[in-house]
Amino acid sequence: MADIEKLRKLEQIRAMGIDPYPYSYKVSAKSRDIVSDYAGYENRVVEIAGRLTGMRDMGKLLFFDLLDQSGKIQVLVALSGLDKSAVIIPLLDVGDIVGVMGRVGKTKKGEISVVAESITLLSKSLSIMPEKFHGLTDTELRYRKRFLDLIVNYDVREFFLVRSRILKYFRDFLDNRGYIEFETPVLQHTYGGANATPFKTRYEALDTDVYLRVADELYLKRLIIGGFERVYEVSKDFRNEDIDSTHNPEFTQIECYEAYKDYNDYMKMTEEMIGGVVKEIFGSYTIEYCGKTLDFTPPFERVYWVEELKKLSGIDVSKMSDEEAERIAIKEALQTNVRNAYHVADALFDKYIKPRLWNPAFVMDFPQYMCPLTKRCRGNALLSERFELYVAGKEEANCYSELTDPVEQKEKFEEQEAERKKGDSEAQPNDKDFLEAIEYGMPPTAGIGISIDRLSMILTGNASIKEVIAFPAMRPENEKDGQKR
Repeated sequence: MADIEKLRKLEQIRAMGIDPYPYSYKVSAKSRDIVSDYAGYENRVVEIAGRLTGMRDMGKLLFFDLLDQSGKIQVLVALSGLDKSAVIIPLLDVGDIVGVMGRVGKTKKGEISVVAESITLLSKSLSIMPEKFHGLTDTELRYRKRFLDLIVNYDVREFFLVRSRILKYFRDFLDNRGYIEFETPVLQHTYGGANATPFKTRYEALDTDVYLRVADELYLKRLIIGGFERVYEVSKDFRNEDIDSTHNPEFTQIECYEAYKDYNDYMKMTEEMIGGVVKEIFGSYTIEYCGKTLDFTPPFERVYWVEELKKLSGIDVSKMSDEEAERIAIKEALQTNVRNAYHVADALFDKYIKPRLWNPAFVMDFPQYMCPLTKRCRGNALLSERFELYVAGKEEANCYSELTDPVEQKEKFEEQEAERKKGDSEAQPNDKDFLEAIEYGMPPTAGIGISIDRLSMILTGNASIKEVIAFPAMRPENEKDGQKR
């Protein structure tokens, strides 16, 4: 809500014939450049612009803290040294955005500053800014009002700069290998590519229900079938699931597919991509996360899913039926609403294997009934050529040697449909259009999806993905009283 005193100042500014919201301002320097290259800027006249985050009146001198995208710099203001813009000074407040033209120098205490010769109001702030460490420390408020979080908690900006660097690195990595970036439909008549509950909406123009995609997989595979051999997409995907520290219903991943490769080839490529981006950002393969060292030095550990679980629990899930799964779920006191083989095996993994994973590790060769889009393992038809990459105990990537046999793919879709009819809302529907596409012939292919949110969380040292999603999903507020509904 607008502050009464600030509204009064706004009226005064307008009465003086000054536009409090001008169209543009010529910026010739950024604060970080001035501070990092003081020798190159000393005594130069510059134009800088940013938000006032601090104002100190020392009598004959005023000191402003000015924050732009690159960082913060001090502005020294002597009213006697200003041009006619001096009239605006008494009407400025913390939160206002200003342009400053002045000469670069140092104060008596040696602080790099811009000695103002002219100040231009660029946007009058009408709300009172919260104080750092006092007014905006509540995490829910920070996520709900991210614009204030970025202003007051300047370090948060670095999280998003790191996230941007990760995406750029991955794009450059794939582009340099001859991959082509595509965009595939977000609204889909048949969703697929992952076991997940979708968001459903209505397409009025076509008088039909459609779904927000849960993955890009089946459309990117169509491109492989069509003759493109290396494809990828940086995408927003949507899953109607719980919100927690590692899940947001709207999330970002990068999916890529390459013809004539299998999951062994993609393990090597994944090590290069993930290890490479860590080395690019930190200059080393090792980083600190949650008080422990994470070592991204290739090669990553290989953990064989079924063998490891059998060793730790005595349970062999490779042949587990739904009936056996029900008994095991009760005996092991597993927290799963659906007690079929898929969900019970997944819960056993979470109980026995997942807590032991810290450094990057490929968890390999899943039970085949958990992998409706994956080739069976060579030499063991009960397993599938699938790996998930875990980092700091969190799933970071999922890869298959893609199933290319249309007859087997049809059978697996039918198995999924049967599970859906039994009540498993996450089982994948039968995509008849994709089945038609694969019947024309799909080359041997490997594919992977990599979570941008979770990797960003780890590489910025955060324990929640909400810190690296600019506007995470939040419970709506009641507009009338400001309370959560």
